Amino acid sequence: MQYNKVEICGVNTAELKVLKESEKMELLKRVKLGDKKARDELISGNLRLVLSVIQRFTNRGENLDDLFQVGCIGLIKSIDNFDISQNVRFSTYAVPMIIGEIRRYLRDNNSVRVSRSLRDMAYHAMQAKERLINELQRDPTIEEIAQELGVPKEDVVIALEAIVEPVSLYEPVYSDGGDTIYVMDQVGDSINDDDWIDEILLKQSIKNLNPREKKILSMRFMQGKTQMEVAQEINISQAQVSRLEKSALKQIKSH
Repeated sequence: MQYNKVEICGVNTAELKVLKESEKMELLKRVKLGDKKARDELISGNLRLVLSVIQRFTNRGENLDDLFQVGCIGLIKSIDNFDISQNVRFSTYAVPMIIGEIRRYLRDNNSVRVSRSLRDMAYHAMQAKERLINELQRDPTIEEIAQELGVPKEDVVIALEAIVEPVSLYEPVYSDGGDTIYVMDQVGDSINDDDWIDEILLKQSIKNLNPREKKILSMRFMQGKTQMEVAQEINISQAQVSRLEKSALKQIKSH
């Protein structure tokens, strides 16, 4: 969706009604009494809220008409589950619900499959986090979220990690107008620098050996043959094989 687009899912966004908080609360009271007309009016009056939330997801390549519809499902759930006895603004409650519904949709349509139990645990953890943020006025710790849910903190960590979206190795992480740094540039190699330097030196050292020394080392250490077997194959004595082997290894070590 371009930001200047005025129609989404057939709805003219420029004409969307914006309700005052007092109007929302009055409609919510009527909804709780089973007033379907009030429910429809409340949904219509909060579509701008859905629109503002889905703009956070505009860079994911998703169809924004689909995201808008999913966001509306989150809005409807917010209306149906909102507790009017709590001293909380409706939008404070609705926004996390809408975001959660969109994220669940994105996870379910992700190419990397995550089990339903993990997704549900992560969804509950995010809801608990939002509740604790409102209560504590700060980001809660993993321990506090786990305590809120009554589960081990390890389960919370695993669930939240499981729903993290995969990042392309070619995604840029920094650019100063010149060379761009990509994710792949920051991925560490399990091979120590000293290891690959040693490997280069070893190959260079072997190159400097004469053909007979190379053949002896190859037969001894690549083919696993004994000195006697090597001696018989290249038609020299076992003592000569031992001497040539020691000489070759000494050259490599000294290099």
